Amino acid sequence: MTLPPAPLTTDRALPVVDLVYVGFWKRVIASLVDSVLLMLLIAPIGYFVFDTNAFDFAESDSDPTHFLISTILPALVVVVFWIQRQATPGKMMFGARIVDAKTGADPGTGQLLLRYAGYYVSAIVFGLGFIWVAFDARKQGWHDKIAGTVVVRDRSPVDPLGIDR
Repeated sequence: MTLPPAPLTTDRALPVVDLVYVGFWKRVIASLVDSVLLMLLIAPIGYFVFDTNAFDFAESDSDPTHFLISTILPALVVVVFWIQRQATPGKMMFGARIVDAKTGADPGTGQLLLRYAGYYVSAIVFGLGFIWVAFDARKQGWHDKIAGTVVVRDRSPVDPLGIDR
């Protein structure tokens, strides 16, 4: 069930009533796509720098380079996509983007950094903050609520997998 958003306008000159909240399953698939793409980027760097997998924490858990490659680099890539496109490639696949929950405008950089930090809060209790998207009227996870953002798409989105929610 998709509830209509408040009648606001976005920076993209579309009335918010022409937008739909992106549901749980589309966001799960988008996250999986993004995770695979990030691993394709980070794994070769890890092998080059460490001569092992960058995600193998047992091998180099105290090495600051490991922290930079396995934690900071993915965060930087995701936040840069959010700043430049208001979406990661997985979200773009569904025509989805992140907007400010109150105004419908593109969120500010501080908001997007807070949203990324909110990922840790969403994950900390068995991922309940991410699962929350499935039950929330505006399809907000805890990270969205913390940052004051929502994930929306146009009413006629690109939907390559035919998933409504």
